[in-house]
Amino acid sequence: MTTYILRRVLLMVPTLFVIASLTFVLMRLAPGGPFMSEKEIPAKAKAALLERYGLDRPLHEQYWAFLRNAARLDFGPSYKYAPRQVTEIIFESFPVSLELGAWALLVALLIGVPIGVVAAVRQNTGADFAAMAAALAGVSVPNFVLGPLLVLGLSLTLFVLPPALWQGPSSRILPVLTLSTAYIAYIARLTRGGMLEVLRQDYIRTARAKGLPESQVVFKHALKLGILPVVSYLGPATARIVMGSIVVESIFAVPGLGSYLVTGAFNRDYTLVLGVVLFYALFLMLLNLVVDVAYTWLDPRVELG
Repeated sequence: MTTYILRRVLLMVPTLFVIASLTFVLMRLAPGGPFMSEKEIPAKAKAALLERYGLDRPLHEQYWAFLRNAARLDFGPSYKYAPRQVTEIIFESFPVSLELGAWALLVALLIGVPIGVVAAVRQNTGADFAAMAAALAGVSVPNFVLGPLLVLGLSLTLFVLPPALWQGPSSRILPVLTLSTAYIAYIARLTRGGMLEVLRQDYIRTARAKGLPESQVVFKHALKLGILPVVSYLGPATARIVMGSIVVESIFAVPGLGSYLVTGAFNRDYTLVLGVVLFYALFLMLLNLVVDVAYTWLDPRVELG
Protein backbone atom coordinates (compact mmCIF):
# COMPACT_ATOMS: atom_id res chain seq x y z
CA MET A 1 0.00 0.00 0.00
CA THR A 2 2.79 2.42 0.92
CA THR A 3 4.64 1.68 -2.31
CA TYR A 4 1.50 2.21 -4.34
CA ILE A 5 0.75 5.56 -2.67
CA LEU A 6 4.33 6.78 -3.12
CA ARG A 7 4.28 5.78 -6.80
CA ARG A 8 1.01 7.64 -7.36
CA VAL A 9 2.34 10.74 -5.60
CA LEU A 10 5.49 10.71 -7.74
CA LEU A 11 3.40 10.39 -10.90
CA MET A 12 1.59 13.58 -9.93
CA VAL A 13 4.73 15.63 -10.62
CA PRO A 14 4.97 15.05 -14.42
CA THR A 15 1.18 15.27 -14.70
CA LEU A 16 1.14 18.67 -13.04
CA PHE A 17 4.05 19.76 -15.24
CA VAL A 18 2.11 18.91 -18.41
CA ILE A 19 -1.04 20.63 -17.14
CA ALA A 20 0.92 23.73 -16.14
CA SER A 21 2.69 23.90 -19.51
CA LEU A 22 -0.51 23.48 -21.54
CA THR A 23 -2.37 26.05 -19.47
CA PHE A 24 0.51 28.53 -19.81
CA VAL A 25 0.61 28.14 -23.60
CA LEU A 26 -3.16 28.30 -24.06
CA MET A 27 -3.48 31.42 -21.92
CA ARG A 28 -0.76 33.15 -23.95
CA LEU A 29 -2.35 32.10 -27.24
CA ALA A 30 -5.74 33.54 -26.24
CA PRO A 31 -6.40 36.95 -27.80
CA GLY A 32 -6.20 39.99 -25.59
CA GLY A 33 -4.17 40.64 -22.50
CA PRO A 34 -4.48 41.34 -18.78
CA PHE A 35 -4.32 45.13 -19.19
CA MET A 36 -6.74 45.62 -22.05
CA SER A 37 -9.86 47.69 -21.38
CA GLU A 38 -12.46 49.74 -23.21
CA LYS A 39 -10.49 52.86 -22.36
CA GLU A 40 -6.97 52.51 -23.70
CA ILE A 41 -4.20 52.73 -21.08
CA PRO A 42 -1.45 55.27 -21.83
CA ALA A 43 1.59 53.67 -23.42
CA LYS A 44 3.95 54.59 -20.59
CA ALA A 45 1.57 53.28 -17.93
CA LYS A 46 1.06 50.03 -19.84
CA ALA A 47 4.82 49.58 -20.28
CA ALA A 48 5.29 50.13 -16.54
CA LEU A 49 2.66 47.50 -15.76
CA LEU A 50 4.24 44.99 -18.13
CA GLU A 51 7.65 45.58 -16.57
CA ARG A 52 6.26 45.33 -13.04
CA TYR A 53 4.72 41.90 -13.66
CA GLY A 54 7.55 40.63 -15.87
CA LEU A 55 5.40 40.45 -18.99
CA ASP A 56 7.90 42.45 -21.02
CA ARG A 57 10.43 39.61 -20.88
CA PRO A 58 10.70 36.91 -23.58
CA LEU A 59 8.07 34.19 -23.35
CA HIS A 60 10.50 31.41 -22.47
CA GLU A 61 11.83 33.45 -19.54
CA GLN A 62 8.28 34.00 -18.30
CA TYR A 63 7.63 30.25 -18.61
CA TRP A 64 10.66 29.19 -16.58
CA ALA A 65 9.99 31.85 -13.97
CA PHE A 66 6.42 30.57 -13.68
CA LEU A 67 7.61 26.96 -13.21
CA ARG A 68 10.15 27.94 -10.55
CA ASN A 69 7.58 29.94 -8.62
CA ALA A 70 4.86 27.28 -9.02
CA ALA A 71 7.19 24.66 -7.52
CA ARG A 72 7.24 26.85 -4.40
CA LEU A 73 3.43 27.34 -4.58
CA ASP A 74 4.04 31.01 -5.36
CA PHE A 75 1.90 32.14 -8.30
CA GLY A 76 2.48 35.83 -7.76
CA PRO A 77 -0.08 38.63 -7.54
CA SER A 78 -3.36 38.66 -9.40
CA TYR A 79 -3.59 41.21 -12.22
CA LYS A 80 -7.30 41.76 -11.71
CA TYR A 81 -7.33 41.83 -7.90
CA ALA A 82 -3.99 43.54 -7.30
CA PRO A 83 -2.22 43.60 -4.94
CA ARG A 84 -3.72 40.32 -3.63
CA GLN A 85 -1.65 37.16 -4.08
CA VAL A 86 -3.14 34.24 -6.02
CA THR A 87 -2.48 31.82 -3.16
CA GLU A 88 -4.33 34.18 -0.84
CA ILE A 89 -7.34 34.21 -3.15
CA ILE A 90 -7.31 30.41 -3.45
CA PHE A 91 -7.13 29.76 0.28
CA GLU A 92 -9.84 32.32 1.01
CA SER A 93 -12.34 31.27 -1.66
CA PHE A 94 -11.79 27.52 -1.92
CA PRO A 95 -13.37 26.75 1.48
CA VAL A 96 -16.60 28.31 0.17
CA SER A 97 -16.57 26.14 -2.96
CA LEU A 98 -15.60 23.12 -0.86
CA GLU A 99 -18.46 23.70 1.57
CA LEU A 100 -20.94 24.09 -1.26
CA GLY A 101 -19.65 20.92 -2.92
CA ALA A 102 -19.57 18.95 0.34
CA TRP A 103 -23.17 19.80 1.19
CA ALA A 104 -24.26 18.98 -2.37
CA LEU A 105 -22.43 15.64 -2.33
CA LEU A 106 -23.83 14.76 1.09
CA VAL A 107 -27.38 15.51 -0.07
CA ALA A 108 -26.76 13.48 -3.23
CA LEU A 109 -25.61 10.47 -1.21
CA LEU A 110 -28.36 10.70 1.40
CA ILE A 111 -31.06 10.83 -1.27
CA GLY A 112 -29.51 8.96 -4.20
CA VAL A 113 -28.35 5.81 -2.38
CA PRO A 114 -31.76 5.01 -0.76
CA ILE A 115 -33.52 5.66 -4.07
CA GLY A 116 -31.16 3.27 -5.84
CA VAL A 117 -31.56 0.59 -3.16
CA VAL A 118 -35.36 0.76 -3.28
CA ALA A 119 -35.32 0.63 -7.07
CA ALA A 120 -33.08 -2.46 -7.05
CA VAL A 121 -35.01 -4.32 -4.35
CA ARG A 122 -38.30 -3.59 -6.15
CA GLN A 123 -37.03 -4.11 -9.66
CA ASN A 124 -39.56 -3.69 -12.49
CA THR A 125 -42.24 -2.33 -10.16
CA GLY A 126 -43.86 1.09 -10.03
CA ALA A 127 -41.32 2.27 -7.45
CA ASP A 128 -38.45 1.25 -9.73
CA PHE A 129 -39.93 3.00 -12.77
CA ALA A 130 -40.74 6.14 -10.79
CA ALA A 131 -37.24 6.31 -9.28
CA MET A 132 -35.49 5.91 -12.62
CA ALA A 133 -37.83 8.42 -14.30
CA ALA A 134 -37.00 10.95 -11.58
CA ALA A 135 -33.30 10.19 -12.03
CA LEU A 136 -33.56 10.74 -15.78
CA ALA A 137 -35.30 14.08 -15.19
CA GLY A 138 -32.58 15.11 -12.73
CA VAL A 139 -29.84 14.40 -15.27
CA SER A 140 -31.71 16.10 -18.10
CA VAL A 141 -32.31 19.48 -16.44
CA PRO A 142 -29.06 21.53 -16.37
CA ASN A 143 -28.27 23.51 -13.25
CA PHE A 144 -28.30 26.84 -15.12
CA VAL A 145 -31.99 26.16 -15.81
CA LEU A 146 -32.88 24.60 -12.45
CA GLY A 147 -31.26 27.39 -10.41
CA PRO A 148 -33.31 30.28 -11.84
CA LEU A 149 -36.47 28.16 -11.62
CA LEU A 150 -35.88 27.52 -7.92
CA VAL A 151 -35.18 31.20 -7.35
CA LEU A 152 -38.36 32.14 -9.21
CA GLY A 153 -40.53 29.65 -7.34
CA LEU A 154 -39.13 29.61 -3.80
CA SER A 155 -37.64 33.09 -3.52
CA LEU A 156 -39.52 35.50 -5.77
CA THR A 157 -42.95 33.82 -5.58
CA LEU A 158 -43.22 32.07 -2.20
CA PHE A 159 -40.58 34.21 -0.41
CA VAL A 160 -39.41 31.26 1.73
CA LEU A 161 -35.68 31.32 0.88
CA PRO A 162 -33.14 34.03 0.02
CA PRO A 163 -32.41 34.22 -3.71
CA ALA A 164 -28.64 34.72 -3.51
CA LEU A 165 -25.47 35.37 -1.47
CA TRP A 166 -23.83 33.09 1.08
CA GLN A 167 -25.03 34.36 4.43
CA GLY A 168 -26.56 31.99 6.95
CA PRO A 169 -27.89 28.42 6.64
CA SER A 170 -30.99 29.38 4.64
CA SER A 171 -28.88 30.92 1.86
CA ARG A 172 -27.20 27.56 1.28
CA ILE A 173 -30.35 25.59 0.49
CA LEU A 174 -31.00 26.72 -3.07
CA PRO A 175 -27.36 26.47 -4.29
CA VAL A 176 -26.99 23.03 -2.70
CA LEU A 177 -30.25 21.76 -4.22
CA THR A 178 -29.31 23.12 -7.64
CA LEU A 179 -25.86 21.56 -7.57
CA SER A 180 -26.85 18.19 -6.09
CA THR A 181 -29.83 17.33 -8.31
CA ALA A 182 -27.86 15.81 -11.18
CA TYR A 183 -25.60 13.89 -8.79
CA ILE A 184 -28.61 12.46 -6.96
CA ALA A 185 -29.70 11.00 -10.29
CA TYR A 186 -26.26 9.58 -11.12
CA ILE A 187 -25.79 8.02 -7.68
CA ALA A 188 -29.30 6.52 -7.74
CA ARG A 189 -28.66 4.84 -11.08
CA LEU A 190 -25.21 3.58 -10.05
CA THR A 191 -26.55 2.23 -6.76
CA ARG A 192 -29.39 0.44 -8.53
CA GLY A 193 -27.02 -1.17 -11.03
CA GLY A 194 -24.56 -2.27 -8.36
CA MET A 195 -27.27 -3.63 -6.07
CA LEU A 196 -28.94 -5.60 -8.89
CA GLU A 197 -25.65 -7.34 -9.64
CA VAL A 198 -24.96 -8.16 -5.99
CA LEU A 199 -28.48 -9.32 -5.18
CA ARG A 200 -28.08 -12.10 -7.77
CA GLN A 201 -24.94 -13.48 -6.10
CA ASP A 202 -24.94 -16.90 -4.45
CA TYR A 203 -24.06 -15.61 -0.99
CA ILE A 204 -27.17 -13.41 -1.02
CA ARG A 205 -29.32 -16.46 -1.86
CA THR A 206 -27.60 -18.31 0.99
CA ALA A 207 -28.32 -15.49 3.44
CA ARG A 208 -31.98 -15.51 2.45
CA ALA A 209 -32.12 -19.30 2.69
CA LYS A 210 -30.86 -19.07 6.27
CA GLY A 211 -33.93 -16.97 7.09
CA LEU A 212 -32.20 -13.64 7.65
CA PRO A 213 -34.52 -10.63 7.54
CA GLU A 214 -34.62 -8.90 4.16
CA SER A 215 -33.42 -5.63 5.66
CA GLN A 216 -30.32 -7.36 7.07
CA VAL A 217 -29.64 -9.09 3.75
CA VAL A 218 -29.89 -5.82 1.84
CA PHE A 219 -28.13 -3.37 4.16
CA LYS A 220 -25.59 -5.62 5.89
CA HIS A 221 -24.57 -8.00 3.11
CA ALA A 222 -25.54 -6.55 -0.26
CA LEU A 223 -25.03 -2.82 0.19
CA LYS A 224 -21.33 -3.05 1.04
CA LEU A 225 -20.48 -4.40 -2.42
CA GLY A 226 -23.43 -2.88 -4.24
CA ILE A 227 -22.23 0.60 -3.41
CA LEU A 228 -18.79 0.06 -4.98
CA PRO A 229 -19.75 1.77 -8.27
CA VAL A 230 -20.74 4.81 -6.23
CA VAL A 231 -17.40 4.76 -4.41
CA SER A 232 -15.56 4.69 -7.73
CA TYR A 233 -17.69 7.61 -8.90
CA LEU A 234 -17.06 9.69 -5.77
CA GLY A 235 -13.52 10.72 -6.73
CA PRO A 236 -14.29 12.37 -10.08
CA ALA A 237 -17.74 13.37 -8.80
CA THR A 238 -16.26 15.32 -5.91
CA ALA A 239 -13.88 17.11 -8.22
CA ARG A 240 -16.66 17.78 -10.73
CA ILE A 241 -19.07 18.95 -8.08
CA VAL A 242 -16.50 21.41 -6.70
CA MET A 243 -15.28 22.55 -10.12
CA GLY A 244 -18.77 22.39 -11.60
CA SER A 245 -20.08 24.84 -9.05
CA ILE A 246 -18.90 27.70 -11.29
CA VAL A 247 -22.36 28.21 -12.83
CA VAL A 248 -24.13 27.79 -9.49
CA GLU A 249 -21.79 30.27 -7.82
CA SER A 250 -22.54 32.78 -10.57
CA ILE A 251 -26.32 32.30 -10.31
CA PHE A 252 -26.45 32.67 -6.54
CA ALA A 253 -23.53 35.13 -6.13
CA VAL A 254 -21.54 32.64 -4.06
CA PRO A 255 -17.99 33.96 -3.39
CA GLY A 256 -16.27 30.69 -4.30
CA LEU A 257 -13.19 29.83 -6.30
CA GLY A 258 -15.21 29.16 -9.45
CA SER A 259 -16.30 32.75 -9.76
CA TYR A 260 -12.68 33.89 -9.52
CA LEU A 261 -11.71 31.42 -12.26
CA VAL A 262 -14.37 32.77 -14.61
CA THR A 263 -13.40 36.38 -13.90
CA GLY A 264 -9.72 35.56 -14.33
CA ALA A 265 -10.33 33.87 -17.69
CA PHE A 266 -12.37 36.81 -19.00
CA ASN A 267 -9.74 39.31 -17.88
CA ARG A 268 -6.73 37.24 -19.01
CA ASP A 269 -5.47 37.12 -15.44
CA TYR A 270 -2.67 34.68 -16.21
CA THR A 271 -1.44 34.13 -12.68
CA LEU A 272 -4.91 33.59 -11.22
CA VAL A 273 -6.01 31.13 -13.92
CA LEU A 274 -2.77 29.16 -13.75
CA GLY A 275 -2.90 28.95 -9.98
CA VAL A 276 -6.54 27.85 -9.86
CA VAL A 277 -6.11 25.26 -12.63
CA LEU A 278 -3.09 23.69 -10.94
CA PHE A 279 -4.85 23.71 -7.59
CA TYR A 280 -7.88 21.96 -9.06
CA ALA A 281 -5.66 19.41 -10.84
CA LEU A 282 -3.82 18.53 -7.63
CA PHE A 283 -7.11 18.33 -5.75
CA LEU A 284 -8.54 15.92 -8.33
CA MET A 285 -5.50 13.62 -8.28
CA LEU A 286 -5.49 13.43 -4.48
CA LEU A 287 -9.20 12.59 -4.48
CA ASN A 288 -8.70 9.80 -6.99
CA LEU A 289 -5.93 8.36 -4.83
CA VAL A 290 -8.15 8.39 -1.74
CA VAL A 291 -10.97 6.69 -3.66
CA ASP A 292 -8.67 3.95 -4.98
CA VAL A 293 -7.48 3.19 -1.46
CA ALA A 294 -11.04 3.21 -0.11
CA TYR A 295 -12.10 0.83 -2.89
CA THR A 296 -9.66 -1.85 -1.70
CA TRP A 297 -10.94 -1.45 1.86
CA LEU A 298 -14.51 -2.07 0.77
CA ASP A 299 -13.67 -4.96 -1.56
CA PRO A 300 -10.66 -7.04 -0.44
CA ARG A 301 -10.68 -8.87 -3.80
CA VAL A 302 -9.30 -5.73 -5.45
CA GLU A 303 -5.51 -5.43 -5.35
CA LEU A 304 -3.62 -2.22 -5.93
CA GLY A 305 -1.05 -2.62 -8.65
